Amino acid sequence: MQNWLGGEARASLPWRRAVLGAVAATGFLATIGAAQAAPAACAALQEKYPDWKGKTLVNAINPHTPGYEAIDPKDPSKYVGFDIDLGEEIGECLGFKLTYKAVTFAALLTTLASGQADIVISDIYATEERAKAGDFITYSKVFDGVLVAKGNPKKITGINTSMCGAAAAENTGYVEVPLIQALMPQCKAEGKPEPTLQLYDNNANCIQAILAGRADTYVNDVNTVDNAVKAYPDKLEKAIAVTIPYSVGIAVPKDKPKFREAVHAAVMEIYKSGDQAALLKKWELDPNNLMEPGLLMVK
Repeated sequence: MQNWLGGEARASLPWRRAVLGAVAATGFLATIGAAQAAPAACAALQEKYPDWKGKTLVNAINPHTPGYEAIDPKDPSKYVGFDIDLGEEIGECLGFKLTYKAVTFAALLTTLASGQADIVISDIYATEERAKAGDFITYSKVFDGVLVAKGNPKKITGINTSMCGAAAAENTGYVEVPLIQALMPQCKAEGKPEPTLQLYDNNANCIQAILAGRADTYVNDVNTVDNAVKAYPDKLEKAIAVTIPYSVGIAVPKDKPKFREAVHAAVMEIYKSGDQAALLKKWELDPNNLMEPGLLMVK
């Protein structure tokens, strides 16, 4: 287990350059089916929760996180990744099919709350603030990486005052934004310049900001950071890996408690069957991400 200030690099799959292209802000694409059949216990769940059997639901995603959800480089009409496979297996377990609505990360929960999507499975960290907009079924631990230019010219050592005076590229709405904002008064108290924030709509643009010299650092899921380093080993490096006190979650509407209960039950069966661990292995994600599913809800 890593501590807040650092830790070991995490394994990840090769970066797929194809996803660096833009995707429409909204729209539906097909996907590849789940990697394995649903657990046997899912038959009983379909009897217990019949309301969604035979239905087609909409999953809102931000498809710019390779390994989790991304445009298939072999077929741009499809999405691939751990979360895509997990969502497909949840649907198979409960008897529904999924279509996909691609939106900016900041619009994921508003899309859910407005009724334009039924569920959000898109590597979104579950926080109490976000849980005001939707209930969360948590299913994965969180490890972040700190991406910097090759050689780490700013000598950044973590989410700490080594970032004073640095320009940080971040995704709008990501939990890393307030973490960096919290450094501003600390830097000022130490007589150092405050870090500045550049907000973008997806991971690819944040990474490009460092490559172009507009930004000094980018903090995000460690697999995303490792993928970027693999894609540009002569231009980028990971300064350090850090733990963040959150879990990844699946968001569902707050006014549909029965659906939340059904999804939680399905994710629990997928976890107990070993299928979730198998998906981590398939997508070359760290097995330490595995955690027993839980719930995060606030009024």
